[in-house]
Amino acid sequence: MELDLDEMQSVIRRLNRARGQIGGIVRMIEEGRDCADVVTQLAAVSRALDRAGFAVIAAGLRECLANPDAEQMDVAKMEKLFLSLA
Repeated sequence: MELDLDEMQSVIRRLNRARGQIGGIVRMIEEGRDCADVVTQLAAVSRALDRAGFAVIAAGLRECLANPDAEQMDVAKMEKLFLSLA
């Protein structure tokens, strides 16, 4: 199933922010910043990536519901994708 690029714009923005956060984390480590600060930023980027993944799965489910005749939804596959984010 292909995802609608217009619908994925918010996911792309979220991933671009996460990319920036990861660069910031690398700089923090290189500068010898406090462990707690680094871990806090790692947790934030992890949540951002999880939310992006959930948004992609939700968009896929919406597409399947909106166009049930277009393609058979593989429930087991969607469940596996969802659980891979847990």
